[in-house]
Amino acid sequence: MAIDYTKVPSPCYIIEEDLLRKNLEIIRSVSKSSGVEIILAFKGFAMWSVFPIICKYISGSAASGLHEARLAFEEMKNKAHTFSAAFSDTDFDEILSYSSHITFNSINQLNRFLPRIQQSNKNVSVGLRVNHEFSEVETSLYNPCAPGSRLGVLASELNGKLPYGVEGLHFHSLCESYPVDLEKTLESFEQKFGDLIPQVKWVNFGGGHLMTRKGYDIAYLVRILQNFKKKYNVHVILEPGSAFAWETGVLVSTVLDVVENNGIKTAILDVSFTGHMPDCLEMPYKPRIVGSHFNPIEGKPTYRMGGNSCLAGDFVGNWSFDKELKYGDRIVFEDMIHYTMVKTTFFNGVQHPSIGIWNDLTGFRLVRKFGYDDYRNKLS
Repeated sequence: MAIDYTKVPSPCYIIEEDLLRKNLEIIRSVSKSSGVEIILAFKGFAMWSVFPIICKYISGSAASGLHEARLAFEEMKNKAHTFSAAFSDTDFDEILSYSSHITFNSINQLNRFLPRIQQSNKNVSVGLRVNHEFSEVETSLYNPCAPGSRLGVLASELNGKLPYGVEGLHFHSLCESYPVDLEKTLESFEQKFGDLIPQVKWVNFGGGHLMTRKGYDIAYLVRILQNFKKKYNVHVILEPGSAFAWETGVLVSTVLDVVENNGIKTAILDVSFTGHMPDCLEMPYKPRIVGSHFNPIEGKPTYRMGGNSCLAGDFVGNWSFDKELKYGDRIVFEDMIHYTMVKTTFFNGVQHPSIGIWNDLTGFRLVRKFGYDDYRNKLS
């Protein structure tokens, strides 16, 4: 049953359950074939209404602080692998209660909090994030290994010695990457930290492994993972965010007006790029729109898409359509579930998109509608 976008609320994020399950099947298959642990990184996808589905395929999660760790414990029913650029004294004891692994970003943080872990008598495995100073990521905003990065301990800080109490090493330097990128990354990681790997129980390869993307060489990935495990006899963890929700859903919006300035037509929508699709401006990138021509075609009606906030730069474009856009037309942005949903804001008081689930047998189910109280309570 195809989705009738005119019959769902606008604006609204819609995740398709069948597409999510297909991604989960791939992820579970990679985990079983390679013998590695794959966990869900909440920073990329944290729609907890579908956690009961996800938990049928994987059993772990990655958190970036107290709230995500608590979400793992309360809604996914597991303790999280928690990493933060810096933990605070006030949050740390509660984070301990929600975490199975805690990874520190610096030696200072390790030294500060390791005694508290040991005194707590909780079964928490301690890790250290390292920076191997290499990344294939071209967008600097997403490159944690750029010179001067605040993320991870350099090899020169360790002098070939694993700090006391550390059981695992964690690196993260990929973003929507392919197996060849991981292979190059591991070469760099081993060159910088190879002498420490035999001393640890686990290595976390971080995220950015986009194994659910069309054309991704899964067999290649599995070979890389198997070879690393065989070489070092160590537990390997992956924590992708995008791969779980990649191409699983859309953001439905509606045309509120069409304005023209200097020959440029802009369709103003009931959503905001800066508020609801921030990566389109930050990366930046141009999303696909259902029923449009991604590349403008001369002679066809062509429009920029404009958000309804007061930010002058709240627009992305251009797309061509087979007919003129008018008030009330639905504009459906593809692949808007991973990262997009977790990065939304209430900027300008713009109506926040609802959240829904589409099932091919039962149709649309509205999970959450946002209103004035959500906007007000954030700022009270």
